[in-house]
Amino acid sequence: MTPLDYDYLRRLLKDRSGLVLSADKQYLVESRLLPVARKAGFTALSDLVRNLKEPKAEPLINDVVEAMMTNESFFFRDKIPFDHFRSTVMPALLAARAAQRRIRIWCAAASTGQEPYSLAMCLKELDKSIAGWRIDIVASDLSTEVLEKAKTGIYSQFEVQRGLPIQLLVRYFSQIGETWQIAPDIRAMVQFRPLNLLHDFSHLGTFDLVFCRNVLIYFDQETKIDVLHRLAHVVEREGYLVLGAAETVVGLTECFKPLADRRGLYAPNGKARPVVMNTAAPPRLAVISGGR
Repeated sequence: MTPLDYDYLRRLLKDRSGLVLSADKQYLVESRLLPVARKAGFTALSDLVRNLKEPKAEPLINDVVEAMMTNESFFFRDKIPFDHFRSTVMPALLAARAAQRRIRIWCAAASTGQEPYSLAMCLKELDKSIAGWRIDIVASDLSTEVLEKAKTGIYSQFEVQRGLPIQLLVRYFSQIGETWQIAPDIRAMVQFRPLNLLHDFSHLGTFDLVFCRNVLIYFDQETKIDVLHRLAHVVEREGYLVLGAAETVVGLTECFKPLADRRGLYAPNGKARPVVMNTAAPPRLAVISGGR
């Protein structure tokens, strides 16, 4: 790959996905795009780049963008956000939404589905205290390929061994040969949609909780600020934003503020102090419906 070809791919990926690649990542691009080139019938990456510039190249561009996405995900990843969900977020939202009896959750980079399904299992485990409530879980991702996998709810032995407690595997999964499929009632709680965070997402409506983890780390500062400001318009005043362990709003926006002793959890500026429950004895909740 020539330096000019690499520069073109860097610009294309930033424009289409927000992914920022440094000058020393050419090896990564080559390793991920060579299979795309070969599948398309090209013998060299230079041929791939040349065809990306053609008027009808959109399907090929989508293949290139999807190949460059880092779709790393596993059940209950990093654990702490899910502890916060049980002990801080849900008790506060139950109090704030007692009149409406509805809570909306958005996983903004759902990848292959482990994150939204982990939240759905949390709700199932918390059991009966919200009978009659409606809880919507919307899960989106740029990659349609990973969303198709997420919809099936089928995972390998390796995938279910990463972060998923054995008791939840037994309770909510069925073994199919060498794979495991999550239960239909858990799958029904999550609605998957293709969405690019660089584009307008206001049509999704507003949410009480947004998980947007391990996405901003791939963006430049200007893009991070833009996404955070637009997220501020869809997070309800009493709601919450969850970012990854290596991400922060500090120095980027004043629309959100970090919550003391709740790493990765943020609230719209000006909201009241959240209710904090004892994590040793979480309230028992039950989800009635997920998705519209």
